[in-house]
Amino acid sequence: MNSSISDIAKQMMADPKGLLAADESSKTCQKRFDALKIDCTDESRRQWRQLLCMSPNIELYISGVILYDETIRQKTDEGLTFADALTKKGIIPGIKVDMGLVPMDNFEPATITEGLDGLSARLNEYYEMGARFTKWRSAFEVNDGEPDEAVIRYNLMVMARYASIAQSAGMVPIVEPEVLYEGNQTIEQSAKTTQKVIKILFEELAKLKVNLSGTILKTSMVLAGTKSVMSKPTEVADATLKVLNNSVPNEVAGIVFLSGGQSPEQATANLNAIGLKGEQTWPITYSYSRAVQDPVLKLWRGKEVNTNKAQAMFSKLLAQNSAARNGQFTGKKVF
Repeated sequence: MNSSISDIAKQMMADPKGLLAADESSKTCQKRFDALKIDCTDESRRQWRQLLCMSPNIELYISGVILYDETIRQKTDEGLTFADALTKKGIIPGIKVDMGLVPMDNFEPATITEGLDGLSARLNEYYEMGARFTKWRSAFEVNDGEPDEAVIRYNLMVMARYASIAQSAGMVPIVEPEVLYEGNQTIEQSAKTTQKVIKILFEELAKLKVNLSGTILKTSMVLAGTKSVMSKPTEVADATLKVLNNSVPNEVAGIVFLSGGQSPEQATANLNAIGLKGEQTWPITYSYSRAVQDPVLKLWRGKEVNTNKAQAMFSKLLAQNSAARNGQFTGKKVF
């Protein structure tokens, strides 16, 4: 696979597909498994990610999968690495490369993302393993006020450095400056913060001469906080597209949405409302984790006997979100 990063980014944004985020840490996976009384071991995590990645026909709906370090080193039941198994299905393997959030000194509870140390060497290893794109996340709270500008700028300066290193390694960077939904913020407050964060991100990317045609933005939709009145899909679509059109350069390869704690129904309905607005400057799709996984995990519950039913549900969820990408989801229920 010797495609340029711009070509790979185009393949990742292929219509009507989305990206699967299967990159949660072992610690986060433990919490999800514990809640359903599933034993959380190396093997049970492997089985869970195999259920997702090897579901029949997901290549119709998924162009790429973001893997976790543990997973890219594991193999499927057939003896293939996850990266090789995905590539065989025509799906591009990717890898989460940040090392998580830690409190930012003097700005607690705000966080800073770690992971630049040794990044170049890790990327070279992941490339040899078959990964062709990467992801790096920072998180910003709105709640009672905007994040401190120093917090925003330092996080995004680090994110831009990551993106430049990823491209030097021949890999597409996904940049994910997540504006969190938790809190009592209005949709207007969310819009203001999201626009500010994205604008600063692209200022930092420009400073480091990052190739935007080989870069994908993963962002929150714009909606009110979880302690506020739930935003309607039409409101989300209008506010989100206004922010994106005011802050994202035309050259960007594409935009993918995280679900960010939205329910499966909410994430699909909001994506569909955005899709109904028609073509935009850049291709737009989804990169969901829990919005397409939670119902599947609850059905599976770590039991092999439930695997086929769980995979059927997973494929249906992906199909519905792929339809929603273009405003073509007409069902009343997601599952």
